[in-house]
Amino acid sequence: MFNVKEIFSVSLILFSVIDILGSIPIIINLRKKVGHIQSEKATLAAGLLMIAFLLAGKSILNLFGIGVEDFAIAGALIIFAVGAEMILGIELFKPDPEASSSASIVPIAFPLIAGAGTLTTILTLKAEFEQINIGIGIIINLVFVYAVLKSTTWLERKLGKTGLDVLRRIFGIILLSIAVKIFKTNALPLT
Repeated sequence: MFNVKEIFSVSLILFSVIDILGSIPIIINLRKKVGHIQSEKATLAAGLLMIAFLLAGKSILNLFGIGVEDFAIAGALIIFAVGAEMILGIELFKPDPEASSSASIVPIAFPLIAGAGTLTTILTLKAEFEQINIGIGIIINLVFVYAVLKSTTWLERKLGKTGLDVLRRIFGIILLSIAVKIFKTNALPLT
């Protein structure tokens, strides 16, 4: 049943896994490529993904014959590509001028906000916490995600070009490290 301590724990766990603050340089970089990012659309899409995984995550993966490890490895590869872009200054994800709103979904809603790490964490939390408390924790995190997405222009002005460049490279390395960790953790059970 409803438990404030569980909600607080779930919220903190998801906050650290989602790491929206660490994604700020990526979001600013994507906004420069595609123009406008629809914060509402990205938040809603990420929320729907997380709630769907809360309710039927393992069933969805089993339907396609995909294990949690396979899903996590695929997410790790996307995160690795985004991190490589940030560090090397290359462009792997080419902007499509006709589909600029799709950047709100891929890669922002998935895999940055509701990525393999977040979705796998949600599946793991179900073993320890009540479903209602996990749902409330997800909503709390989505409110924070939306606030950060809405304030990226302000944050960009405050940090400046040099600050953003340094942050982009630092978080690029962090993203690469996270991708490698997710890959190693989930590739070992497959061997």
